[in-house]
Order: sequence, then structure tokens, then C-alpha cells
Amino acid sequence: MFDDRMVAACKRALFNAPKEDFIVNTSTAASGIFGPVHRFPYLAVMLLMMTASAWAQKPQVPNPLVPKAKKPPVEAEQPPIPTTHELTAADVEAFLAGVMPLQLAREDIAGAVIMIVKDGKVLFKQGYGYADVEKKVAVSPDNTLFRPGSISKLFTWTAVMQQVEQGKLDLDRDVNEYIDFKIPAAYGKPITLRNLMTHTPGFEETVQALFVSDAKDLTPLDTYLKEHLPARIFPAGTTPAYSNYGTGLAGYIVQRVSGQPYFDYIDEHILKPLGMNHSTFRQPLLDDLKPMMSNGYDVASQPPKSFEYVNIPPAGSSSVTAADMAHFMIAHLQDGTYEGAQILRPETAKLMHSRQFENLPDMNAMALGFYEEKRNGHRIIGHGGDTQYFHSDLHLIPDANLGFFISYNSAGKGEIGAREAVWHKFLDRYFPYKAPAGSQVSTAAQDAQSLAGHYIVSRRSETTILKVLGVADQSKLSVNDDGTISVGDFKDLNGEPKKFREIGPLMFRDVNGQDRIGFKRDSSGNPIAVIDYPFMVFQKAHWYENSAFHLPLIIGSLVILLLAVLLWPIAALIRWHYGQKLNLAPEQRHLRLLVRIVSLLDLLFFAGFAIFFTLAFKDIGLLSPRYNIWLRLIQLIGGVGVLGTVVAIWNAFRSWRQSDRWLWSRIGDTLIGMAAIGVVWFVFTWNMLHWSLRY
Repeated sequence: MFDDRMVAACKRALFNAPKEDFIVNTSTAASGIFGPVHRFPYLAVMLLMMTASAWAQKPQVPNPLVPKAKKPPVEAEQPPIPTTHELTAADVEAFLAGVMPLQLAREDIAGAVIMIVKDGKVLFKQGYGYADVEKKVAVSPDNTLFRPGSISKLFTWTAVMQQVEQGKLDLDRDVNEYIDFKIPAAYGKPITLRNLMTHTPGFEETVQALFVSDAKDLTPLDTYLKEHLPARIFPAGTTPAYSNYGTGLAGYIVQRVSGQPYFDYIDEHILKPLGMNHSTFRQPLLDDLKPMMSNGYDVASQPPKSFEYVNIPPAGSSSVTAADMAHFMIAHLQDGTYEGAQILRPETAKLMHSRQFENLPDMNAMALGFYEEKRNGHRIIGHGGDTQYFHSDLHLIPDANLGFFISYNSAGKGEIGAREAVWHKFLDRYFPYKAPAGSQVSTAAQDAQSLAGHYIVSRRSETTILKVLGVADQSKLSVNDDGTISVGDFKDLNGEPKKFREIGPLMFRDVNGQDRIGFKRDSSGNPIAVIDYPFMVFQKAHWYENSAFHLPLIIGSLVILLLAVLLWPIAALIRWHYGQKLNLAPEQRHLRLLVRIVSLLDLLFFAGFAIFFTLAFKDIGLLSPRYNIWLRLIQLIGGVGVLGTVVAIWNAFRSWRQSDRWLWSRIGDTLIGMAAIGVVWFVFTWNMLHWSLRY
């Protein structure tokens, strides 16, 4: 769910393509249930760095089965190079034996599992490492449960398509007709199931209570959806912005139209028909499954973490074995059928796998729930998934009748996108391919310069206190001396920044690989960056939301305020040492004291924000309404500090009117006043004092 491959996380997510996620890590940003959670560390680091910098400088009805999207244009490319390695169980075993143990050791990952299906059968399955490090319990593809995060969404979308088949749901009808609460109108467009399945309902990101620390804190699905309805920040059907809430809404719709609780429906209509006897969406786990559950780890060298409870089950609560996932993959590769059990009609499965929403005609598109991942000359559909500790990918290659599932039970060091690296090596070995040479673009230099700047992801919070993540989650697109472009943390496995060369109008490709970045422009001509993960885009930040302006502003302001606070007692000690008195009138003394208190309150406000979200990143159960009291206390401190800006400005004004004040005293008072104004600008631009604590 960290989808973001944020989400996940969401920092590579900016152009390092998280696949979706609850929270966002590049390879997770794309696929997590939690897409946003992985972005919290960047906020915390940013705020903490502000303080650190200060110290260092001391002195986001018709027939419903008829697809609406056009077929993508055929890209001129060379045919795939014939494979030099035969895709057999023995060869795969030998290949992965040379990759997986080394990767687990290098990344400090406890365990992983891989399942490969081909032509309706299991080709290869293997567990690596441990499900329990302390007890040395080995990972088993048949008997170890993993948490695949947002891959769970594919089960929800399959359930939706079952109801479409039965005529109970229409992909293009206003979802308000299926629920018992109302999503307010916005932008003159209703939200449809097709929008939900392509992540284009226009919802902003929400993360509060997405995870809870204890089963007793789980909320009924309908209650959660009604209490956490996100604002709509884009017109439906226009801008992809990965949404866990949207999937939860779809699961609730299935529950209402089918007349069955969501868990019962998934059990009866998907898991049981497919023989997925060791899989469940229920939380906590049933007693017979608990002994099979793998521990989750940050890193293998540290103690295991507690079971993660997901408050939006349709978006990511499943626990599965790799062997069971084989059944699900085979069913989708065989047009909805597995060993005689049919969960979808062939025409429904084909629709579900077809292109439905595209950002650019020649880039990957969203299908209905699945997303495209074209690579090595093949059209691939799949989904990634992340919880805080488990990280997984599912890939289907329809033209090769092959499915690939990989899951890790640890976040690891995060130095590389572990699952992405394995998947790409697998493709290069068995489906080798050479990308065509791009033609020369006469306007390449001019195009590159026009695109340079900072970009902010569409999957974001816009109206809540989490808007502040936008200033920390931006990536910089820069132009290299050779005319190529590079983007932020988008790096090769060797840690070097990737370079992208223009191969067509506003279309760039990695000079050493297949990753692409395309650009289009919005109605005002502002660039929008499109990456190979189609569930989000990146919009060039305007000056008033650009981190290139806001980060220096707030860091500089906090440095000045910190110096004012630090020099306050230091100056007093110096005066005491030399027997000098502070020759100020009582009114001036009081004003000076108030200014220092205002400075201290501003610093405490930012430090409190940083500490809260740093702790929340370590335990996302803290992102719960029960901890709003602490956020409100932090906001109270910040609110008083903001009001005190008037005092700082008045003090600076008075300072220049008093002829007996030293020049440096006047300059110091002025800088403090300006710093306080900088804090106010930043705080209100990024909603840090937003009255609502629903985020």
C-alpha cells in the first residue's frame, strides 16, 4: 500500500518511480498502500536539517464491458533479441541462487519469496532467508505468509468486475448511486468506478489512521470512509493520483451491491474458487494462519516488528503465500479461469487488462486496476505493494503467459530497489532486448532548458497539514553539459544519477536503459512530467510552492531566530563578566524579552513538527486521531509564535526610531522581524496551522 513503488514510500517516487503504495520508496512508491508514509522521513529530515543548519551557523449502459480507451500507437522499435538462456526451472534456480542470497545479505533483509508461473503451471518457487531470524525459521513458498500490500487491490478490482458482469455495477455511473453517504460535487464531474480503477477520482492523499497499532483500533470500513473523505483537488478523469481511499470506496461498493461483508465476499468469490486456502484479508489473522505468518523487519539485524493492521482492507490488508498467489496469477493469465474455476468471463478479464487511461499515447497506461510496465519489448501488466515492512511486486506478461511474484519481509537498507533489480535482471536474462536508437531532436537543448526546475507529485495532500510534505518531496530536474537531463534521486544501481536524452518531442530516455520521462503541458503551458508508472504525474512547481524558494526562506529564518535565542543568554553572560548593564528602558526590556520568546516559540513549533513525524515514520500507528492532542499542542505553540510576529515587527520599527540604538542592534532587530515574517509565510503556505487535524 505504500504504494506510493508514494508514495512510498512515494523519495525515489518522484522520478524514481515508486510503483504506487501505501507509503512510498522508489521501488515502493509505485506500489504501496502507503504511498505517503515513506515521505514522512523527508519532512522530518528537512525540518531537523533546518535546526541543524542553524546550530552549524552559530558566531502526491451501454455495455459496461466495452473499453473506452484507444489502442496505443505502435512504437517503432527493433524486435526482441532471441534469448540465449532457456526459461527452465533449473536455469532460473541457478540464476536466482547467484542473486538473492547476496542481495539479502547486502541489504540486510531477513527473507524473500519468489513464485514464477508459465503456461498455466508453476515453473519455479523458492523461499530465501528467514521468516523468523531469531528462531531460524526458513521462508517457504507454500507455508509462509507475506503481506503484499497494495497487490491486495487487484482482488478488490477483480470483485468489482465480477459485479459489473452481473449488471449490478456500471463502470461509468456516479459512485454516489452505490453508497449511503455523499461525495460532494466538484469540478462539474462525478466520480465513476472507472475513475477509481484508474486512480483518477481526483482525491488528495490521506494517511491518518491508515494503519493502527492494535486490532482493537480497527474501524469498520463504512465508518472509516465517512470520517476520512478526502478533498478533491483534480477534476475526475483528468489527473492520476494514486488513492488508497478510492480502492476502499470500491470495496465498500462491492459490499453494498453484493449484500455480503467485504471479507466474506472475497473469501467466497475469489479465494475459495482459486484454492487460495492459506490466504486472507481478515485482521487479525485466524488462529490456523498465525503460525505461518512471517515476521516483518526494518532490517534483519534488528528485532522484528508487530503485525501491521490496515484500516482500509480493500486497499492492502491481505496475507498470502506465494503458492496461493500463483493461482491468482494463472487465473488472470488464463482469462479468468484456474483449474476449471472461473472468477471472470474471458471478455471481462480482457477488458480489465486493457488500456483505459493514458497520460501520453506512447507511455504506459492504467488498465482497470492493473497498470502497464512495458519493458524488453513486452507489454507487462502488474501491481506493486508495500506495507512498512513488506515489499512486493506482481508482474504478468500476457504474450509469454508468464507471471512473476516477489515479496520481501524487510525494508532493508534501501540502497537499491531490491525487487526492481531482480525483476529487471530476470527480464534481461530471459527476454533480452535492445532499445532502438533515438533520432536527433533539433530543439533538444531548448526543450531541456524549458523543463528545468522543481516538480511536485500529483499524489499529494493539498488541503491538510500534510501539504508541507510537498516542499520536502520535490525533485529537481537539471540540464547536464551534454544536453541530457537528470532528475533528483533517479539513480542507477551504481548510485550515479541517470541521464535522459531527448529521443522525440519532449520524450526522454535513459541513455543506459529503458526508463523514460515524457512531458506534456497543462492549460497554462506549465510542464507536466509523465513517468513509466501511470498512476501519478509530476507538475512543475510554481514559484510560490517551489522548494528552491521555500527551503532557503525557512532555513534562513530559523537560523536567525535560533541565533537570537542563543545569543540572548550569551550576551547576558558577557555583560555580567564585564560588569556592564543593559541600558534599556523598562518598555524596551519587555519588548526585547517578548521578541526572544516569540523566536523560541517558532523554533519549538518546527522542532515539535519534526519530532512528531519522525516518530510517526518509525511507528505509523501514531498517525491516528488519538494523537491529535499532541499535534494540537504543537500548533498552539506555533499559533502564539505567529501572533507574536506583530511584536517582532513592532520592535524592529521602534529600533529604527530610537536614535540611541546601535546600528548592529537595529540590523539585528530587523533581521528577527524579517525572519518571523518568513516563518509566517511558510506556515500558512504549507497549512501547518490548518484547523482540521484530519489528514
